[in-house]
Amino acid sequence: MCGICGEINFRNEPSVVNVEKMMRSLQSRGPDASGLLKQGNVAFGHRRLSIIDKSNSSQQPMFDPQLGLAIVFNGCIYNYVELRTELKSKGYHFFSTGDTEVILKAYHAWGMDCLNKLLGMFAFAIWEQDSGRTIVVRDRLGIKPLYYNENTEYFRFASTLPALLECGDVDTSIDSVALHYYMSFHAAVPAPFTILKGIRKLPPAT
Repeated sequence: MCGICGEINFRNEPSVVNVEKMMRSLQSRGPDASGLLKQGNVAFGHRRLSIIDKSNSSQQPMFDPQLGLAIVFNGCIYNYVELRTELKSKGYHFFSTGDTEVILKAYHAWGMDCLNKLLGMFAFAIWEQDSGRTIVVRDRLGIKPLYYNENTEYFRFASTLPALLECGDVDTSIDSVALHYYMSFHAAVPAPFTILKGIRKLPPAT
């Protein structure tokens, strides 16, 4: 279990202060290490729980300057060894032994179609240096959580709802639709809703 967060700012530079606040809130999810990356209009934060590759080579956020891609990732890719072998046969070289770099290179090789190849539980964001585009995805069953809030100025995401609240500028009024679900489905609120109007859950397989 790791913790990821980030801010994409549509008008100005992203707030490193806000990302640091979210990272502190996520400390319990990743006590082993932390990292922050700011590139262009994007800032990514990560709290690490080291499981597969415990070396610094798999430290996140991970940026591959040759591919021009950066990633923050929470989860586990069960078939990463097989995908690594397939990517090596396509000419890719690896600097780590974990699954994070496999996702990054799989995205470079196959684009969004790489999601069809990933077997596991995951939530991650990838930033493209050339286009400036950022993608944010969640696994098919929604095992790994991902929350977000957005307006005309920014898009923020985090592994937990409280982490987003640390930024302070969130509508915390009760979402009446979510409350209806909560009371009807025995304390369950389906995505994209949360109990707060200002925060949404990224639906599974998105």
